[in-house]
Amino acid sequence: MSMWDEMVGTKVTVMEWQRGVLYRDGVFKAVLKPGVHYTRPRTDTLVTVEMRTQSIQVAGQDVLTADGFTVKVSAVAEYNVTKPIVFAGSESGSVHWGIYLQAQLQLRDAVAALTLDELLAQRGQFLGANAVAKIAAEVEELGVTVTRFVVKDLMLSGEVRKALAEPLLAREAGKAQLERARADAAALRSMANTAKLLRENPELLQLRTLESVADGKAMVVLNR
Repeated sequence: MSMWDEMVGTKVTVMEWQRGVLYRDGVFKAVLKPGVHYTRPRTDTLVTVEMRTQSIQVAGQDVLTADGFTVKVSAVAEYNVTKPIVFAGSESGSVHWGIYLQAQLQLRDAVAALTLDELLAQRGQFLGANAVAKIAAEVEELGVTVTRFVVKDLMLSGEVRKALAEPLLAREAGKAQLERARADAAALRSMANTAKLLRENPELLQLRTLESVADGKAMVVLNR
């Protein structure tokens, strides 16, 4: 390293979506805004912090509803760094895990407060602003703010799907049976009306017989 470099310092660029947390001799010195800066190579340490929105995938977990059904729910939590100094002083892994853990707890509590029917009716809307506020309050000390927390997938076990399908299948079977009964009743009414008409008008039966003979659909046998 030349004497000139030692005097001027090392050139560093902080991007628009970053902040630079500068430490000198291990002590916090300043938060560097986007732009070009120079640091002392022997004494300075620069930690760059991502300021863009970041997301954490909460993997599917089995949770019991208020009425005892097991569902698997996954979610997504989004957060922004609001205090670069605090965030830089924490390990990124611990921040990620802290948000992940709180998201898991809020997801479990939200599902446990609802019955299966209520959960299915609300679907992706049962995690409201209250859940976001609770997570944000728990992780504020990490230098971040959770801005969004939504359900990604809601999966039902095979037993739950079967239990939900049985009433639907029974209802459809009932509809089909009702339609068959209506068709049979309509056919019987038609036959009854025809029989009544023929009783009251015998000549119609003779006429119908002659028409069938003429069409080759019937044969008349004459007794001698």
